[in-house]
Amino acid sequence: MATNQSNSGNPRVDLKYRKKKNAEEMKFQVVSFGLMLFLTLVAFFAVWNEDFGGWYTVPFIMLLAVVQVIFQLYYFMHMSHKGHAVPSLFLYSGLLVGLITLLTFVTIIWW
Repeated sequence: MATNQSNSGNPRVDLKYRKKKNAEEMKFQVVSFGLMLFLTLVAFFAVWNEDFGGWYTVPFIMLLAVVQVIFQLYYFMHMSHKGHAVPSLFLYSGLLVGLITLLTFVTIIWW
């Protein structure tokens, strides 16, 4: 597991470095959380507004859900950090298998 430490040998420099990295990480998490709340409110508005049809609302909400999953993976679950190659591989492999399975069933049913 990768850590956010420098090995300068000076405890003060290491502490400042860790504080700076943690502050940056917290800033990204707060911004991401705010964006996810905004996207959730947009999804509620799309459902609430009767001017949008069902053919528009459902794909729009699915798109917002995909964006929120990406935010959750990369900012809250720290997938953007070093040392997460194997979990990323399993996650994307599972996503690929799921999409191929979905495509197969849709093809079988509709054609």
